[in-house]
Amino acid sequence: MLIVIILLIILACFVLGFFVLIQNSKGGGLASNFAGSNQIMGVRKTADFLEKATWTLAGVIMLLCLIVAFLSKNEFKAERGTNERHKIEQASMNEED
Repeated sequence: MLIVIILLIILACFVLGFFVLIQNSKGGGLASNFAGSNQIMGVRKTADFLEKATWTLAGVIMLLCLIVAFLSKNEFKAERGTNERHKIEQASMNEED
């Protein structure tokens, strides 16, 4: 489960990096190259889409990171409890001998 979420985080990071690179802080970027009058979406709508996608992906990455932290914490606790029980069992078996 953790591996799948981590892979989603990595994928979202690459997509976020792509969206950031095609934007231009002054309103140009890759979207300005497609400024034809017969375009379905205008330049401004493309910039709005890229900005919303950037913020959405940033939020998704943050949420996925919190989920990974929570799940890994629970797995660590379960692993730690198993190790402690195993040590107690070994100690009790050594005392019996």
